[in-house]
Amino acid sequence: MTNALDIQTQYPLKNHNSFGIAAKAELFLCVSSLEQLRQVASQACLLPRLVLGGGSNLILSDELPYLVLQMALKGRAIIASDENFTLVEVAAGENWHEFVQWTLAQGLGGLENLSLIPGTVGAAPIQNIGAYGAELQDYFLDLTVFDFATAQMRVMSKEDCQFGYRDSIFKRDTSKDLVITSLRFALPKVWQARLSYGDIAQLLQQRGITRPSAQDVSDTVMTIRQSKLPDPQVLGNAGSFFKNPMVDSPTRERLLQTYPHLVSYVQGEGRYKLAAGWLIEQCGWKGRHSGAVGVYEKQALVLVNLGGATGSDVRRVAQEIQADVWHKFAVALEVEPVFI
Repeated sequence: MTNALDIQTQYPLKNHNSFGIAAKAELFLCVSSLEQLRQVASQACLLPRLVLGGGSNLILSDELPYLVLQMALKGRAIIASDENFTLVEVAAGENWHEFVQWTLAQGLGGLENLSLIPGTVGAAPIQNIGAYGAELQDYFLDLTVFDFATAQMRVMSKEDCQFGYRDSIFKRDTSKDLVITSLRFALPKVWQARLSYGDIAQLLQQRGITRPSAQDVSDTVMTIRQSKLPDPQVLGNAGSFFKNPMVDSPTRERLLQTYPHLVSYVQGEGRYKLAAGWLIEQCGWKGRHSGAVGVYEKQALVLVNLGGATGSDVRRVAQEIQADVWHKFAVALEVEPVFI
């Protein structure tokens, strides 16, 4: 591959991943146009590709034998409207939280519960990001991808994306040639606040807000997140590190007999979501550290970089936590970030 694309070698990625791991990419390209993707597709490269957004859901190895493509496509706009919905389009390289705040500034509710989630818009559907009773898929319409296998653009519907709990088709090997370039959302004209999850309703009541606006909900979510989660600019982290495990009713009943204060949420069809942070805390990990990796003192669900942590360090601590939770509760914890 030629350097006409301004591809850089041995590029430091410490400032491109929220955990602050001092990794290096063998090759690196900042992608600010679709034409750059077409040029990459047209040129032979022996290295596999790794698409990078804000790096908020990745745990990197020290040396990455990849052509790292950092998505920096920009743009956001209202593109259509009818009596029920307003259609907005946003490019993959936009900051997710800034996009949410932009929709609120346009008077459009729907995404407010997802405020302050780190990362880029293009990375959001990969995880089907969610928080405080909302998920990206709730008002998602479709997205556009560049397919390296065909060097063509194509649109994928919600059904095509196969969204699940912190999951999508983009986590499958069958989608390794797809790069998300933009998303579209259909935001409702008739908006209803979602206040049932977490401490949102309680904090709104404390603030004397009885009829909250979408911006009120967003501000409240931000306050809650800032009180529980560390700023990656200050203390490296990847947000919630483990998924909340799903169990059936008999498993929950078994746990309640021994742990009557078990935190769980009904999911329907005899399924319950357990609070992974509660399980980890009961195992004594909250505020504890092992080498350069620690568990955040205010939220047991968050692993933090205490300085100089490597990807191997993070994996080791995560496995120790998983083993302890399994030993105590016979519940398996699944890691949310992707190890590269």
